[in-house]
Amino acid sequence: MNPEKMMKDIFEKTVTDEVIGRIDNLDSTKAPLWGSMNASQMLAHCSVTYELVYDNKHPKPKGVKKLLLKWFVKGIVTNEKPYKKGSPTAPEFKIVDKKEFGTEKQRLVNYLTKTQELGKAHFDGKESHSFGKLTATEWNNMFYKHLDHHLTQFGV
Repeated sequence: MNPEKMMKDIFEKTVTDEVIGRIDNLDSTKAPLWGSMNASQMLAHCSVTYELVYDNKHPKPKGVKKLLLKWFVKGIVTNEKPYKKGSPTAPEFKIVDKKEFGTEKQRLVNYLTKTQELGKAHFDGKESHSFGKLTATEWNNMFYKHLDHHLTQFGV
């Protein structure tokens, strides 16, 4: 892969700080450029990725669903190719209820900070909720690409 095209490394403090800066530039009244979530729902949606890592609030997929996720979804989620606008969303990630902007913003920033502080070595070979063991690069791509997609969705 061309080094200029490589995804930013969310485990680097400067990159995490840049993403947090983008989150800080978001306000609750900002309308999305595409999609149906408002800014508060988007922040809650982005936190689901971290809930799957840190919180035991989502049941793990089993059987055929787990195999399908590993075979068909893992590569899409962990590669460096950006998501397309309007890509399908897994049920666990759909946020339809009202969320409080400040609470969701702080929650996501806390998850980002924790992830950066734990660092790349912590995640290398770590089992994911849905995809089995991932490399640090796969974790990074999953984390960064999702955040970048949705922050871009809101023009920040």
